[in-house]
Amino acid sequence: MTSSDVFILNIETATRNCSVAVAKNGKTIALREIAEEGYSHAEKLHVFIEELISESQITFKDLNAIAVSQGPGSYTGLRIGVSSAKGLCFALNIPLIATDTLQTLAAQINISNGLIVPMIDARRMEVFSATFDQNLNTIQKVKAEIITEESYVNQEEEIHFLGDGASKCKELFNKSNFTFHDEIIYPSANEMSFLSFEKYKKSDTVDVAYFEPLYVKDFLITTKKST
Repeated sequence: MTSSDVFILNIETATRNCSVAVAKNGKTIALREIAEEGYSHAEKLHVFIEELISESQITFKDLNAIAVSQGPGSYTGLRIGVSSAKGLCFALNIPLIATDTLQTLAAQINISNGLIVPMIDARRMEVFSATFDQNLNTIQKVKAEIITEESYVNQEEEIHFLGDGASKCKELFNKSNFTFHDEIIYPSANEMSFLSFEKYKKSDTVDVAYFEPLYVKDFLITTKKST
């Protein structure tokens, strides 16, 4: 450890995956995560944090910032993660960084062309989604949409779908330019490591007292334009 090292604790609780990572200079050095049918975030989160601090051979005072997933996602999961992150920031007097949950999910694949559409399951045929290019630049901001056979029908580019919300789209989407990455289900704190570090270097932080998670409530039906 040197005086120039930056340690960030990353907390991802927006979905069923309770995920925590300690990152050093943007690279994950310790990771704990578990995805269970019943949300166990309240029981697991603080245990994971304590274990990772010890495993990383640092102390809480060595942390330069806390990063938390800002949503969209589970209301309960987001509240638990944000409350924990805020508490640590207040106690340690360090900044809070908010990362885009869907961008974190999109960061799990590398593509040379086309678009990445991560989807988080909401309920029934509802998903939270966004669209990113191969460099994780935002093409379509976060939205809540009801999936139908007409969704994305006008997209001609190669599209990579991932996340637990994408699985229910497979039967409706059959275009040859659509690829589903079934192995990528939930966002992970592992990918938060480099995203939060980039924000830290730019002093891109949020107000600890007033920050609230992103709750996307209104679901829109996407339909094909009439001709």
